[in-house]
Amino acid sequence: MNPRFPLKATAESLMLLAALIALWWLASHNEWVSKVFLPTPEATLSSLKSGLLHGELAGFSIDTINRMLLGWLLASLIGILLGALVAISSSARAWIQPTLEFIRPLPASAIMPLSISIFGLNAAMVMFVVAFGAMWPVLLATIHGFVSVDPRLREVATALRLSRTAFIWKMGLPSAMPDILAGMRLSMTVSLIIAVVGEMIASQSGLGQAILLAARSFRASELFAGVVLLGIIGFAANGLLSLAEKKLLRWQAR
Repeated sequence: MNPRFPLKATAESLMLLAALIALWWLASHNEWVSKVFLPTPEATLSSLKSGLLHGELAGFSIDTINRMLLGWLLASLIGILLGALVAISSSARAWIQPTLEFIRPLPASAIMPLSISIFGLNAAMVMFVVAFGAMWPVLLATIHGFVSVDPRLREVATALRLSRTAFIWKMGLPSAMPDILAGMRLSMTVSLIIAVVGEMIASQSGLGQAILLAARSFRASELFAGVVLLGIIGFAANGLLSLAEKKLLRWQAR
């Protein structure tokens, strides 16, 4: 691949970001929107710096990241195991898939009232909803990855008399890994979104609660600082997963 193309794409992305910030600066300084609702970029940066160095933003960020990562890991584990089982075993597919198809269209927000009635307004409720909502991208990607395994690999596994477990571990999982990793990247984004919403509803310590409290008290610069911080967390998480994906899939380029 020509190295100029990634550099060009990066430069274009930075130019678009600069244009959006410039538009934000103009809108706030010219008061196209009241500063009560749209703070200036400088005020947002000041609130972000103050919150991280002297306030509670750093602690709130750690709480949200921990909740996001734990929910994502649990969702990935369940999604991979359940997806492999459904894709490989016809009997398991006959038993489990109808239930999955019934539950899958339910949004995580619809599960929250049920989760509150079971767990109460606590961290366990938020973790359950995060894992539930973030599981589906991994589950569906895993099923697609295993179903798309090259038939010749199945023939080789039959010729070598590999057990089902050995086939999954040695042939199925490596072949399905690109789909699984793509699903895990999407799942990470979903887990962050649901973690923030869960914090708002369950009044759990985190950026979701900080943003909600700032909105209720009309502290616009603190609200925007929390939103910017969430964007940074999501961007960093996606970048780290992209690097991990490239390292884990190096064998495809050989």
